[in-house]
Amino acid sequence: MIRELMQSAYHPSEISAMVRMKLSGLGSVEVKEPLEYLAENVNDIEFCYAALNKVSRSFATVIRQLPYELRDPVCIFYLVLRGLDSIEDDATFPNEEKLPLLRSFYSKNHESNWSITGVGDSADYRALLANYGKIARAFQNLDKKYQAVIIDICKKMGAGMADFSERPIKTIADYDLYCHYVAGLVGIGLSELFTVSGIENHFLSRQHELSNSMGLFLQKTNIVRDYHEDLISGRMFWPEEIWSKYADSLEDFHHVPDSSNSLACLNHLVCDALQHVPDCLDYITQLKNPDVFRFCAIPQAMAIATLAKVYNNPDVFTGVVKIRKGLTAKLMMEVAGFESLKSYFNFFARDILSRLSTTDPNSDEVLERLFQIFRIGNKHEMAVTFQPSPY
Repeated sequence: MIRELMQSAYHPSEISAMVRMKLSGLGSVEVKEPLEYLAENVNDIEFCYAALNKVSRSFATVIRQLPYELRDPVCIFYLVLRGLDSIEDDATFPNEEKLPLLRSFYSKNHESNWSITGVGDSADYRALLANYGKIARAFQNLDKKYQAVIIDICKKMGAGMADFSERPIKTIADYDLYCHYVAGLVGIGLSELFTVSGIENHFLSRQHELSNSMGLFLQKTNIVRDYHEDLISGRMFWPEEIWSKYADSLEDFHHVPDSSNSLACLNHLVCDALQHVPDCLDYITQLKNPDVFRFCAIPQAMAIATLAKVYNNPDVFTGVVKIRKGLTAKLMMEVAGFESLKSYFNFFARDILSRLSTTDPNSDEVLERLFQIFRIGNKHEMAVTFQPSPY
């Protein structure tokens, strides 16, 4: 924690947030034992939560704050899709084995002892898949209404991933469709889990366009941020229709990170991601449960903070760019209602606005999307009223 405190040395409110988060017990839970050890020594659902902390501490934190009824379904939903994603991401896994498995992976959740070894691009992902039977058995213990949602989304996502394993992301339409398969479907599935639980109103499950945008905003933010990591891994998701306006190859940006073309391409992709903000804010105003609100709103606040961090930032092309842990803690502790969420969206939109370059060919469109954020925040100022949580 000392390193994180040092990074926030000039931001005392972040240090305060980290301390409050630690004292409140809302911070991430460190799991010291390797997953292989835990697979032999804990029960299935305990393994699921340990695996969740290993593969995504930030999501583990917000999932633990969900209403009790939703915690296990959302935890297992995330791990099922994480298993699927680990298969897709492993560049060493031959396509003749990978593609059929992506398409049939949903069915493995009905096999109590299914597993696969040696697949995954990190030790934790390989351990998750090597012990997948524990996740499958936890899935089988869920209510049938949750199982049906998870299977439906997993089946659609696996088919979409298989399709894109054999085709590049050339057009913006390809980009949107790929992001729909790997993230928009997650938003749609979560909306369905929220409604079948009875915690959120049934009409939320019909808001497919808004739910899809919730996923696309997060996914596109990650794709923009992860340029360097993806380049090293030999996989790239920036659409050719955009990057080809600025370079002959995607590697060119790495070689000249601070050139006007490199930054213009980066800012073009940030602008593309910002188009989803109105839908995200519309979706969030429809949530009635305060814990579900926080679960949905905190990742969105972290995404707009990340876009502000990467905007016009040449470091994206040469390394890892992330927001400070102290800022993450501040968002987790302070985003509790629409007023606070709107305030943060406006703050980070102003941050981007302060660095807007008039020589950037996309500056007018970025400006319009920033002002959309300001206008929509005001429109929904009093829109959110929470119902008491029964949990």
